[in-house]
Amino acid sequence: MNRPQLSVCICGGGNLGHVVAGFLAAKGGCRVSLLTRSPERWHRQLTISTPDGTVLEGTLDMITAQAEAVIPQADLVLLCMPGFSIRETLLHIKPFLRRDTAVGSIVSSTGFFFEAIELLPSTPLFGFQRVPFIARTTVYGRAASLLGYKPTLSVAVEQAADKEQLRALIEQLFATPTALLTNHYEASLTNSNPLLHPSRLYTMWKDWHEGVVYPEQTLFYEAWTDEASELLIAMDKEFFRLLRALKVRAGSIPTILDYYESTDAPSLTRKLHSIQAFKGILSPMTAVEGGFIPDFHSRYFTEDFPYGLRIVCQQAQRHHVDTPVLNRVLEWGIANMPQTGE
Repeated sequence: MNRPQLSVCICGGGNLGHVVAGFLAAKGGCRVSLLTRSPERWHRQLTISTPDGTVLEGTLDMITAQAEAVIPQADLVLLCMPGFSIRETLLHIKPFLRRDTAVGSIVSSTGFFFEAIELLPSTPLFGFQRVPFIARTTVYGRAASLLGYKPTLSVAVEQAADKEQLRALIEQLFATPTALLTNHYEASLTNSNPLLHPSRLYTMWKDWHEGVVYPEQTLFYEAWTDEASELLIAMDKEFFRLLRALKVRAGSIPTILDYYESTDAPSLTRKLHSIQAFKGILSPMTAVEGGFIPDFHSRYFTEDFPYGLRIVCQQAQRHHVDTPVLNRVLEWGIANMPQTGE
């Protein structure tokens, strides 16, 4: 008797939602459905371009806004969405989850485990330490670009009877060697985007005020500065002070310098300039008369400060770890964010 094909439900339709859904549908050997607020904008056939010129084509099994239509059949649910949507989505899918369905997040550093452990106390949970792909949507609901792969992946698994089995399944789906982390802190607390983006934004615009207009839209990584590298390294040192207080396993999270194979601020700057997948990425700015101003509505602000850096600072405060540099950058970012009431 043939084993039923694995059913995966992707929640969210952003850059990563496009690429993950298309990749798994094309290569994962599973049925892939999509839960999105805008099903009418999607086509079942997804085209994903890759760095080596290969084009992946995947067909989605179902596209819907109704959780009851896809969640009961799902063996695995994967959230590909911003931090502010996580709690709402978990509450939306909770009534329809089977007991054995695993729920995970492609991004763990925006509060996924803290929310999921509270809301789904008996559900198997998993989350990636770093996203598997660098992704960009090219035609919404139809096509996206997979700009870069990670050579290895790391996942945290909680509340699962067999953590190794779930790890092996993720490794198979993403066709990438995948290591199992010791606990969810090793995925929930990261020095990736929650430190990387704020350090650059702060050094670019800490002195910005109403009326200042910049002549061009700056390249985010290719124009990265030593000042930003120095700040990032200082933030990372405080971050590791927190990890030691939490007794996170040494080596489970590489330092910024180790991750980017650098030794100091200038070498880190050169490394960030050289990464092919970062080429052409512009800083979040809005065109105005005479030039550009910072776009404080960008996900660089609305995601990485309140649902990334703030989580790190909250954990530091809870465990009595002094983080003055992290706090200063967080306070600046929050002060400049739009007050939307979210």
